[in-house]
Amino acid sequence: MAAVPAILNISAYRFVTLNELPALRAQRLGLKGTVLLAEEGINLFLAGPAAAIHEWLDALRADARFAGLQAKESVSDTVPFKRLRVKIKCEIIRMNMPALRPEAGRAASVAAPTLARWLAQGRDDAGRPLVMLDTRNGFEVDAGAFDGAIDWRLAKFSDFPAALAANKSALHGKTVVSYCTGGIRCEKAALAMREAGVEHVYQLEGGILKYFEETEGAPHWRGDCFVFDERIAVDTALAPA
Repeated sequence: MAAVPAILNISAYRFVTLNELPALRAQRLGLKGTVLLAEEGINLFLAGPAAAIHEWLDALRADARFAGLQAKESVSDTVPFKRLRVKIKCEIIRMNMPALRPEAGRAASVAAPTLARWLAQGRDDAGRPLVMLDTRNGFEVDAGAFDGAIDWRLAKFSDFPAALAANKSALHGKTVVSYCTGGIRCEKAALAMREAGVEHVYQLEGGILKYFEETEGAPHWRGDCFVFDERIAVDTALAPA
């Protein structure tokens, strides 16, 4: 009988106003990974024994600001982080658009099973042509992406507003689905596109990792998904690649 992987890996984020960031930073989680804190919210990547991960998530969700927080999960044989890092940042994902506040209202989202159906038919349910917009860095796209996705070869996410301004006309008349690893970048990107006047915009709910989790074989995806830990990438079964 194959051994059951011992380590649970999670990623999650939430855009919610946080105060007393130094006090939050002083928490000791007993896990390894990275927790980013900013006035706009929390972004985390953690790994450890499943019981410890669930205990920590339960404690976090007991805070009304994080009630119902959804985490993307995968397993590995070892912890893919060397230490725990808790950082206070200006933004939990830097875009340099401080007026853009996802907490004030999310862009529309599309669930993974619905997106798989749209990709199979090549259009959304309103009949508009469908395009996938990759909001990740170019080297992440090289590891794997949706078939035919738009790739603006971003060097960093803060390059997205300028790339959008230069390429917005190509999105006219189409349904645009922005996507990223876990959902945080495509959420901000979808809001930026909506603010720029792109009419039909969705974010992929939960990002690539949720798409792998909720679809059979991740249809219309090629390659692996780059992750920012020692696994380097995961395959469509969420196993280290």
